[in-house]
Amino acid sequence: MKKTAIDLLWLRPGKVGGTEVYIRNLLDGLCQLPDDFNFVLLVSKDNEVTFRKYLEDKRFSFLIADTVSANIGGRIIWQYFHQNALLRKNGISTCFVPVYVRPFFNGGIHYINVIHDIQAYHYPQYHPFHENFYSYVTWFADAVFSRDIVAISDFVKRDIVKNYHFKENRITVIPNPVTVNPDETVSFEEIAGKYGISAGQYYYTLSQNIPHKNFKTLVKVMAKIKSEGDLPQKLLVSGISGNASDEVQKIVDEMDLKDNIIHTGFVSDAEKNTLIKNAKAFLFPSFFEGFGIPPVEAMILGQRVITTTAASIPEVTLGMAEYVEDYMNPDAWISAMKKDAPKAPDKEAFNIYKKEEIAKRYLHYLQKVIEE
Repeated sequence: MKKTAIDLLWLRPGKVGGTEVYIRNLLDGLCQLPDDFNFVLLVSKDNEVTFRKYLEDKRFSFLIADTVSANIGGRIIWQYFHQNALLRKNGISTCFVPVYVRPFFNGGIHYINVIHDIQAYHYPQYHPFHENFYSYVTWFADAVFSRDIVAISDFVKRDIVKNYHFKENRITVIPNPVTVNPDETVSFEEIAGKYGISAGQYYYTLSQNIPHKNFKTLVKVMAKIKSEGDLPQKLLVSGISGNASDEVQKIVDEMDLKDNIIHTGFVSDAEKNTLIKNAKAFLFPSFFEGFGIPPVEAMILGQRVITTTAASIPEVTLGMAEYVEDYMNPDAWISAMKKDAPKAPDKEAFNIYKKEEIAKRYLHYLQKVIEE
């Protein structure tokens, strides 16, 4: 395989959420493969230390760019004016970019980009004008100039073809790797006392306080459950922090649900796995996801998942969850929650998301594109 760059300049460790988990899982998966490859990690002066472990694998090497990822504006300017020249100077003609960002023009480089979603197109109100403008310009460059595109779900593929006019025959769908270790847990008794819960007597969710995550519907659900009293009356939620947590807590207090909706703050993977396994069900009310990893994680752990029919969610959960069609309606959620729990999902079916399987698909895809 020809020397190929993997652009990691966009990665600010601990600041880009799921996309960082995705690329680190993919790199770990590549390390597990026996295949030959020659990947050059294009890193910045302030993030290269977090990727040094990959240099232990001789199939990886480093190219350190004269920029810092923490300075987003400066990094973008550097990429626009210097990235292509640096790659050419080092004998690299193909660059795989695990996100949508890239120099506007190719400059003799074949770019392959990954589109995770086009959230800013659907929800521009979430972002300041300059971020939206940069997204729109870069998506245009992806659509017009990139050699090929990876979409992380069929939903994302349909979305970018319909709304951003990407050419369908230049888009390959490869899902995200999902890494869950079912044995990575803590003692349930240890955290049960902390949150005042009993096994099977609470619901659990991972969410953010942004409109499409639809968490406020779950608040209304818990208010109705409290008044009716025939379902578990506690909901634990992880993932909401900072100002968003304060806003949600204000709503919870106003509805007198402070004993019913409990914010866990940050939880480790071991704690998260334990909370998922011991819940009555895992609830995922989001109605816009390019992929949606949390319900997949819960199903791999054997938990009942109640979620929505929206966006990519039925696709990535392989049709094995319970789906709420009228997902803004609290009564629809309560109706689903009252149903008898179905047979446990087929955990083996989710092996398709193992990081080594996804890495294999990426490697074969990149080899094919580069050869062409």
